Amino acid sequence: MWAYLMDMDGVLVHEEHLIPGADQLVAELTASGTPFRVLTNNSIYTPRDLRARLLRTGLDVPEEAIWTSALATARFLQTQRPGGSAFVIGEAGLTTALHEIGYVLTDRDPDYVVLGETRTYSFTAITRAIRLVEEGARFIATNPDATGPSREGSLPATGSVAALIERATGRSPYFVGKPNPLMMRSALNSLGAHSETTLMIGDRMDTDVRSGLEAGLKTILVLTGISTRDTAELYPYRPNRVIDSVAELVGRSHDPLGEGA
Repeated sequence: MWAYLMDMDGVLVHEEHLIPGADQLVAELTASGTPFRVLTNNSIYTPRDLRARLLRTGLDVPEEAIWTSALATARFLQTQRPGGSAFVIGEAGLTTALHEIGYVLTDRDPDYVVLGETRTYSFTAITRAIRLVEEGARFIATNPDATGPSREGSLPATGSVAALIERATGRSPYFVGKPNPLMMRSALNSLGAHSETTLMIGDRMDTDVRSGLEAGLKTILVLTGISTRDTAELYPYRPNRVIDSVAELVGRSHDPLGEGA
């Protein structure tokens, strides 16, 4: 049996709209007991928040099947420095994940500065982060995405603010989210799945397909998001399969690579 890792935005939903076939695929995986995780580099929301957001689009994803860069970051910090402390720039998705592993959130001599996504980046908080990194705090960021989407257009995201702090301090962050294969491996561990029998479905060659490839997974590129057939050809690596959308996997989730009869 295959296990599935699936990106969320561009694969299952576009902003607040369901991508046709996504609900049928998730229902099929759930009914058959196929292990899966829905992944997102966005660290703003908790899995509970994201479940509610997806339900509004018509997509019924169990809370435990949602894996965020915030959860991956918390898992990483727990292995590196259990019971540590952090100064956090981010929203509930990140602060909740860190609280759940027993981290203390503080702006006084923290072990880490942890930068995540927020729609209200504070100049005061960024200045404090710069000074703490200068004083020796280790610099972690949930994901390298430079911009995020909104109804009005692009918004500066974690990668852009990380670049600002890096330029001010001369210290580079460690990015946990995609394309770091650590994100894939932490999701695999949460599933109890093996890379050889796990599939990564994504809409971006530079993050989804790359991180899946580097984690040893089979990969499928869907054309409902960022990458196109033409732009995919520009990369030095290839997905195992390219499909128009996840609708093509409905009724075929047992044979996602089209290798059967």
